[in-house]
Amino acid sequence: MKTLYVKFIVMTVAIMLLSSVLAFILSNTYYQQKLKPYNDEKNTTIALEVAAFAEGHPSINLEEYLENLSAVGYQLYLVNSSGSETYFGAPFREQNVADSVVAQVLSGEVYHGILHFPQETFVTGFFANELKNTIGVPLTHDDEQYALFLRPNIDLLFNEMHHLFAWLLALTISFSIVLVMFSTKYLVQPITKLTSATKLLANGQFNVDLDVTRQDELGKLSHSFLTMARKLEQTEDTRKEFISNISHDIQSPLSNIKGYTNLLENEEVLPAERKRYVSIINDEIGRLSTLTKQLLLLASLDRNEEIVKKKPFNVGEQIKELVRTYQWQIGEKGIMLSFSLPDVVIAGDPSLLNTVWDNLLTNAIKYNREHGSIDITLEERDQSVVVTFADRGIGLSEQEQERIFDRFYRVDSARSRTVEGTGLGLSIVRTIVHLHGGEIQVQSIENEGTTFVVELPVQS
Repeated sequence: MKTLYVKFIVMTVAIMLLSSVLAFILSNTYYQQKLKPYNDEKNTTIALEVAAFAEGHPSINLEEYLENLSAVGYQLYLVNSSGSETYFGAPFREQNVADSVVAQVLSGEVYHGILHFPQETFVTGFFANELKNTIGVPLTHDDEQYALFLRPNIDLLFNEMHHLFAWLLALTISFSIVLVMFSTKYLVQPITKLTSATKLLANGQFNVDLDVTRQDELGKLSHSFLTMARKLEQTEDTRKEFISNISHDIQSPLSNIKGYTNLLENEEVLPAERKRYVSIINDEIGRLSTLTKQLLLLASLDRNEEIVKKKPFNVGEQIKELVRTYQWQIGEKGIMLSFSLPDVVIAGDPSLLNTVWDNLLTNAIKYNREHGSIDITLEERDQSVVVTFADRGIGLSEQEQERIFDRFYRVDSARSRTVEGTGLGLSIVRTIVHLHGGEIQVQSIENEGTTFVVELPVQS
């Protein structure tokens, strides 16, 4: 029983056998409670009618009459008061009726042997060919007292049918087992394919083919498996892209630092040039420092939520303070800034949420146009606050909006060269917002501007 196929067949056959046993037990209960009294009553009526006919026709030959009756399907036992006995029809397997029973019937009582046949006997008790499993009635013929015992001749009645039923039962069981084997193969085959697909997936082969046209649970499982495979493939591609990007973002500043450090070793470099080289080295070190801090923050955010230290604070005042910090950059670029920031208190991590506003504001400044505009609003709703950063900058295409929150993603190569950044900021923003139980959305039209909408719960 190592394979699911064998287990399913064994389980099905076991269920069939158990069902047969339960059906047999229930059938026996029904027989004992309903059929046995019915059969006793029916055969008692027949026996009394036979006795009444014999008594009403004293001139007929009793033995001949009973012989003819046995020919149509009855077993009979006739005994008179002197003990003379005669059997009609097929012989009884056991002639075990008690003398007291015979005396009882001769005295005028009816013997209900079918009804009182042992209760522990199963349904086959009805077929027990025993003399005590009969109906006994008193019979008077030609002024002589008899005791007549009668039961249906089951062998005669079912001589042909029981062979048919036996074949029917055998063929039903055989066909059931064969059909179970084929149906099980049909059911298990998708699981076998899933097993093979799992092995391929474990070896890094994400292009697996499964039947997802089935409408049952296995079809849903195959569809879910393919969805998982696609997501794993995307995750693997993201991982490779992440490694490539971080390698590039680290290697590029290091190469510049190494190059300009070599230039500084030249004693013929003029002081002005030397100062410029030192400034470039400092900028590259700053880039590395920023990248390192963002990577550490992102790793901390991914690891768990314990980094979030929530407390009540005024989010409107926090954003105002941030705007004052960047006022000189906004003015230097000629950007028109407008904001509506009422005092609203929420429960959150002030430090992490300040990182969110900082990233959104610096992006609005960096990707804006000369003499563009930025509009910041804070709106309080029923159980949440909505913060909006809208700029009239260069905007995003639909494809860029789908990936804007991916790690190390930059809008295009030209922008990556002209605008400083690591491509981690918006990924950090989304992670922080989600850790606060909130949502962030981006709405943008290319060459017209971009709007980021952050919704946070007031209490969380």
